[in-house]
Amino acid sequence: MINSPLISIIIVNWNAGQQLSGCLESIANANLDGFNLERVVVVDNASTDGSLKGIVDLSLPLTIINNTENCGFAAACNQGAKDSQSDYLLFLNPDTRLFKDSLIKPLAFMEQPENQKIGITGIQLVDEDGQISRTCARFPTPAMFFSKMLGLNILFPRQFPSHFMSEWDHGETRDVEQVMGAFFLIRRHLFEALNGFDEQFFVYFEEVDLSYRANNAGWKTVYLADARAYHKGGGTSEQVKATRMFYSLRSRILYGYKHFDWFSATLLMAGTLFVEPISRLALAIWKRSGREAKETIKGYVMLWCALPKLFRSTLGGESQ
Repeated sequence: MINSPLISIIIVNWNAGQQLSGCLESIANANLDGFNLERVVVVDNASTDGSLKGIVDLSLPLTIINNTENCGFAAACNQGAKDSQSDYLLFLNPDTRLFKDSLIKPLAFMEQPENQKIGITGIQLVDEDGQISRTCARFPTPAMFFSKMLGLNILFPRQFPSHFMSEWDHGETRDVEQVMGAFFLIRRHLFEALNGFDEQFFVYFEEVDLSYRANNAGWKTVYLADARAYHKGGGTSEQVKATRMFYSLRSRILYGYKHFDWFSATLLMAGTLFVEPISRLALAIWKRSGREAKETIKGYVMLWCALPKLFRSTLGGESQ
């Protein structure tokens, strides 16, 4: 269709196995009436599981970028978005599967004249049983991080709310501060104006940071409840729990130094390094989980070993 809005879909793959081919097949079967799919880009971060070999011909405008090393999720997303001419970019996890209207509904919503200041949209994500996942979040604050370190958000959720909006059933459309990166639809011109994802976030917090910068620039984020997609959750990071913990904590510290005042960010780093490992180990012992204790120790050893480089990043002003 002439002059129909264009969309590009970017998928970052790292050992996603058969989930990747299932995701691509669901894209091929999705309804795109009134829109054109410019391209689907799979950025493979040096997978070793042969997941790319499982891709069959689905009549998609498919581009595959093979990285010889894992360059991180944020950097790979930027790779996939580079040189796009689309009106919209959809960053999609390989552990998702689209339904028939998963694309057309949010795209039509974004195209409505009254929604031109909505820069980012997410949709309802459901599990295998059709249960709605509570995926939206508030922008994190130092107090939210500290309460999580001590478990106060679990013990006293009303007094110490988490940045995750778990108290809301996600049953209706509403403005939110952040939608989950598993289905992250953004206007291309906004993505480019913000210089894309900040690549200092290897993985985790990259979509929080981008959403925060979009919000500061006057753009809204909306959670759209009348469109759905399946999301397995956990993704391929379940394969490496200690590494997942390391990158999550590392990104938290980087986020603090980027968006909080220096004193709060330094307190956050100190709490992350010296308070939280104790609370995590205590929880593992209480649960009688030797594996969880082992993964916690391993994750924190990785974090402490990364401190010299982390200090250079926070003090050297490498962030966008």
